[in-house]
Amino acid sequence: MRTVKQVAALTGVSVRTLQYYDEIGVFKPTEVTEAGYRLYDDEALKALQQVLFFKELDFPLKDIREIMADPGFDRARAFKKQRELLKARRDRLDKLLALLDKLEKGEACVSFDAFDLSGYLQILEEFKTENAGTVARHWGSVEAFEQFIKKVKADEAHIAGLAIRQYGSVEKYTAAMRDSISHFSENMEKMEAMKSDGTVQKNAALMEKLYSSREKDPASPEVQTIVGELIALGETAELNIDKGEHYWDMMIDWYLHNDALIKTIDGQKGPGASAFVGRALACYFGKDV
Repeated sequence: MRTVKQVAALTGVSVRTLQYYDEIGVFKPTEVTEAGYRLYDDEALKALQQVLFFKELDFPLKDIREIMADPGFDRARAFKKQRELLKARRDRLDKLLALLDKLEKGEACVSFDAFDLSGYLQILEEFKTENAGTVARHWGSVEAFEQFIKKVKADEAHIAGLAIRQYGSVEKYTAAMRDSISHFSENMEKMEAMKSDGTVQKNAALMEKLYSSREKDPASPEVQTIVGELIALGETAELNIDKGEHYWDMMIDWYLHNDALIKTIDGQKGPGASAFVGRALACYFGKDV
């Protein structure tokens, strides 16, 4: 048996983190002494090893806990899958490093490997296979979801470009989408609840109020109060969706420069409505436009 300090020294995981893993049920000690000391045997260390592999692959702790607690959890199968995923990540990083080496040397090199959405597409395919009932319930049919996947494939370069702008890299985008898809049913239930509790209607009313203020200065206190209420309302939704670090930058840019969005909004709300919202958001977030 090893103490928590010994396990921390052996694995590089801090004592506080091991205690936290115990508290939330991700990794429990083999036994706890009457004095309250946590003790771990070799089997526990194997379980910790599994947890750390999942962490390296950016799995949320909540998901790791559920996976590890599943009676049907197959450790050997999990190791095999983790090895495949880690190898794919390593191969991608190797390609990026090789590209950077060439660019640092001043070599002319145009590579689009960083725009590869194969990981995201794989997640969509796995979700369809493993959650046919959920897919049919929310998309109408599995066939409709397959059409969505085909559209992603057809627009791969465009979507990858947007993903990099919003998330910083395709890898971050893929990790965010994996997390969102793992909470898909939960998020859909929350969205339905938002319709029932009036959140959707309140958001629509605030947007209408914002459009109606387009003759005012977008930096004015009145307009900024409306924007603040919209942002605060969105944050109360508590959806398990990672929007990416540049989400609002993207939204501002779309309101100001996306021709299709501008045409739709200005057609419904009047000329200049879309640009007004873009400038109001830019003022709120302190962005220069």
